Amino acid sequence: VQLQASGGGSVQAGGYLRLSCAASGRASVTYVVGWFHQAPGKEREFVAAITWRAGRKYYADSVKDRFTIARDNTKSTASLQMDNLEGEDTDVYYCATRKEQLYSMTKYYSADEYDYWGQGTRVTVSS
Repeated sequence: VQLQASGGGSVQAGGYLRLSCAASGRASVTYVVGWFHQAPGKEREFVAAITWRAGRKYYADSVKDRFTIARDNTKSTASLQMDNLEGEDTDVYYCATRKEQLYSMTKYYSADEYDYWGQGTRVTVSS
């Protein structure tokens, strides 16, 4: 499975961006796609996830009222609509996918549970 993330850029606080993640290879056999962000020297942190088939969504508390995750099964793509961006959202964002089903909700939030990762796309929010 290969993942290609895009859509990052520079915006002012209060603005918006839409990140996209295109999956290729055997993406159809994966279970969930997620977005994480990472600052230099820090661990990757969960942003949002969505299951491919059922479309169940999971969000970090810090973004649940501002970001929206979606997927298009026909195109094997996932998106992250980021509205009302804040300076704290500045980071490199990664999409990731996992092959097997997760049976604990907390595991969706862990980067260790994801098998494949795309390259990052940088988001910069200026005040």
